[in-house]
Amino acid sequence: MTYMTLSGLSLRDIEYIVAVDDLRNFSRAAERCGVSQAGLSEQVRKLEAFLNVQLFERTRRHVAPTPDGARIIHSARHVVAAARAMVEMARSLDGPLEGILRIGVIATLGPYYVPRLIPLIRKKYPQLQLQLTEGLTDRLLEKLAQTELDIVLAALPCDQTNLQSLPLFHEPFEAVFPKNHPLARKQRIDINSLRGDDLLLLEDGHCLRDQALSLCHSSGGENRRLATSLEMLWHMIGAGEGYSLIPKLALQHRTEWEGLIACLPLSEGGRQIGMVWRASDPRQQAFMEFGAFLRQHIPEGCQKVA
Repeated sequence: MTYMTLSGLSLRDIEYIVAVDDLRNFSRAAERCGVSQAGLSEQVRKLEAFLNVQLFERTRRHVAPTPDGARIIHSARHVVAAARAMVEMARSLDGPLEGILRIGVIATLGPYYVPRLIPLIRKKYPQLQLQLTEGLTDRLLEKLAQTELDIVLAALPCDQTNLQSLPLFHEPFEAVFPKNHPLARKQRIDINSLRGDDLLLLEDGHCLRDQALSLCHSSGGENRRLATSLEMLWHMIGAGEGYSLIPKLALQHRTEWEGLIACLPLSEGGRQIGMVWRASDPRQQAFMEFGAFLRQHIPEGCQKVA
C-alpha cells in the first residue's frame, strides 16, 4: 500500500470547511475563525486542490456543499471533534479547570445571571479564560455536542443522549400584568386562573415559551403576539398588550416600571436551571466540582435543589 503523506493537510483548514458548512457564508465563517475572508477562501481552495474534490458550490448568493463535499465534511467534523477531545484530555491532566472554558447560556438567563456569576468565577478560578456564548437551547446544545462549547447553562431537563447534567437552582416564575389588568389587583395568582388570549409569549425556540404555554394550559395560536426577547416581552406588557410569566432573575431592578406593571407571585411554576456537558468529556470530575461551586452561590430569589 502506498503511504499517503498529510503534509499538505492542516487541521486549521479542516476547521475552516466545517465553519463554512455551518454558516453557509464565507464571510461569517472567516469571522468565526478569526481570519480574513480572502485568507479563508484561499485555504479552502487549496484544500480542494489537495483533495482533488470540489467541496462547495458557490454563487454570489448561495454556498452549499456538493454531494462529495458533504461526505468529506461529515468526516471533517469527526476530525475536529477528535482534536478538541485531545486538547480537553491534556487540560484535564492538570487537575482543576484551567485554560479556556467555553460556556453557553440561554438567552432568557444570561443577562440576569451571568453578571453576578462572573466575579465569583474569576475569584475562585483565576486561571480560567472564559468565553461566553448566548443563544437558544437547541442551538447551544448542538454546539456542545459538536465540541464548540464545553458547558451549557440551561433549563432542565435536557433529554439529549450523551450529555450529563447537574441541577443548580430553582428559579420561580412570576405573573406580570399591566396595572389595569383585572388580575393585577390580586395579592397572589393561582396558576389555574392564567388562561386567555392575552398571554404574551416569546418566539418559537425559547424553552420559556413552552413552559409558559404548559403552565397556562394554552396553545400557541397563530394570532398571538410574540416577543423576540425577554426585554421586548417586558416592554409589551408595560404597553398594555397583555400579560406573561417571567423568571424571577429578570424582574430585579425594574423600579422605573412600578406605575405600569404589577409582578405577582404564582401558586406554583418555575424552572430548574442546570449545567450540561458532554458525557465523553474527560474533565468530568472538574466539571462536577465547578457545578458544586455554582450550587453554593444561589442567586437571590431562587431556591436550592436536591
